[in-house]
Amino acid sequence: MAKTVQERSAKTARKRVANAEEELRLRVRPGTRQALADLMEWSGITEQGEAMTLMIHQLHALGPGGALPMLEPPRHEITVSPAVARKLELFCARAALQIGTNCQLE
Repeated sequence: MAKTVQERSAKTARKRVANAEEELRLRVRPGTRQALADLMEWSGITEQGEAMTLMIHQLHALGPGGALPMLEPPRHEITVSPAVARKLELFCARAALQIGTNCQLE
């Protein structure tokens, strides 16, 4: 005799409790979603959860020396050209004259 939906759900719930499973949710932007889709396609994995679990375990297996460089978020370096810096200085000086304060750019 086939189990009812409720019986299957209850069994699944008991297994999740017994295995101390925890649901992790992740909201991502399109670029991150595409990167995951590419990784899944390259490896032939069809389940997102499986792909993320494998990536976490593989990264963890690298240890601190191997994993930490991959976990450093990219930092954007902002450089201001001399022409833009001069325009900012002029703008600041004009604004300072209008409101009667000093202008200091660093």
